[in-house]
Amino acid sequence: MALLRQEADPGEAGLDPEALGRLDRHFAGLVEAGRLPGFLVSVARGGRVAHLTTHGLRDIAAGLPVEPDTLWRVYSMTKPVTAVAALLLVEEGRLSLDDPVADHLPAFADPRVYVSGSGSEVQTRPAAGPILVRHLLTHTSGLTFGFYHTHPVDALYRAAGLESSVPPGADLAETIEVYASLPLQFEPGTEWNYSVASNVLGRVIEVVSGQPLDAFFIERIFTPLGMTDAGFHVTDEQAPRLSEMYGEKEGGGGIEPIPGLPLHGRPRFLSGSGGMVCSAHDYHRFMELLRRRGELDGVRLLAPETVDLMTRNHLPGGADLRTFGSRPAHDEPGNEGVGFGLNCSVVIDPSRTQAPSGLGAYGWSGVATTTFWVDPGRDLTVQFMTQVRPRTSHTVFKDLKRLVHESLVG
Repeated sequence: MALLRQEADPGEAGLDPEALGRLDRHFAGLVEAGRLPGFLVSVARGGRVAHLTTHGLRDIAAGLPVEPDTLWRVYSMTKPVTAVAALLLVEEGRLSLDDPVADHLPAFADPRVYVSGSGSEVQTRPAAGPILVRHLLTHTSGLTFGFYHTHPVDALYRAAGLESSVPPGADLAETIEVYASLPLQFEPGTEWNYSVASNVLGRVIEVVSGQPLDAFFIERIFTPLGMTDAGFHVTDEQAPRLSEMYGEKEGGGGIEPIPGLPLHGRPRFLSGSGGMVCSAHDYHRFMELLRRRGELDGVRLLAPETVDLMTRNHLPGGADLRTFGSRPAHDEPGNEGVGFGLNCSVVIDPSRTQAPSGLGAYGWSGVATTTFWVDPGRDLTVQFMTQVRPRTSHTVFKDLKRLVHESLVG
C-alpha cells in the first residue's frame, strides 16, 4: 500500500492558498448538508501534489473517516485505463485502431442498424460498414446503454437483460455475445453515443492478449506504475478501506447506502467500462503517466505520440459532444466545447465550456461522482473522489473546475 501525500507548498506551485481554502469549505459544506458522505481532492502541478484534502466519512454508519488510503469505485474512470491497455497492444502491432471488431470477436461480423419501430416490430438493415476498434474507443460504434430510456434500441437492451449492462451471472465473453445480437442505433462512425463499447473493447483485449482483462491490467499497467491497490475487486485485507456506496434519496433529503461494485472476490464480469477500484495514490500515478506522455519514474508504457493520439479530439470535423452526439442523453450544455478522444473527453473550445477549462485539457468522470482531469497547458492534474450516485444532474464537477481554476495564480 502506498499513500498519496502533499509534496509541494501551494504558493510555490502557483496555487492560491486562500482560494484552495474556499474549495475545501465548499465541499465540506456539502458534507455537512448531507449531500456527500465525505471526499478526497488532490491538485498537483508538475507532478507534485500541492493540495490534498480529506474530509467527512467513508462509512457514515461506522463513523469511519475518509483517509488518503481510502479505496474508491471509480466506475467510468476505468475507461481511460482500458484505452491505455488497448494502445499497448496497438504499439506492439497486435491490434490496429482500424481492425474490424469482428476480426477478433466474430459475433460482430454482420451488424445490423435500427431503421424504425419498437419492441417486436423493430425494423433493421445491414450496416454499411463494420464496427472498427476506433469506434469502440470513441463511442461512435452504434452501441448503447439499456438505462437511457430514450431510443427503441435501449429498450431492446433492457429486454435482453442489459438494464445494468450485463445479464445476471454472465461473464464478459457471454455478455459480448448478447450485445452483438442486438441492432446498432446508427451506422458506425456517424454519431457519438456513450455506451457499452468499453466492455467490448475489454473483450478484444482479452482475445488479442490471451489473458483475462484483470490479469492484463495488473501485469501491463498496475504493477509497472506502482498502482498497488488497483483492481477489479478488493481483498479481505483491503476491504476495511473501501468507501461505502451511497445514493441520493428519492425526492431529496440526503443520501442513503446502496449496493455498489466492486464485489468482495473476483467478479465473473470484468468490466473495462466501469469495474475498477483504486486509491487516490493509484489514480494519481495513472494521471501522471498521461501528463508525462507515456512515461513515469523511468517506466515507459506508451510513446509520447500515442498519448497525444489518445488525448486529442477524434470527432469528425472537430465537432463537440453536443453537436455530434444526437441522442437526447448527450444534448446538454456541459458538452459544448468538449470533444472526445480515445475514452476521454478533450476541451476543444474553452470559451464554450460550461466551467472554466484549459484548451486541450482531458479527463473523465465516474457515476459515483468521481472525476479527474489533466491540463497540459497548466501542468495540472486534479482528482476528486467520493461515493454518491446522484438521481439528477448536479454541480459538483462544474463547481470543482471553477474553484480549482480560481486557485491558479502562477
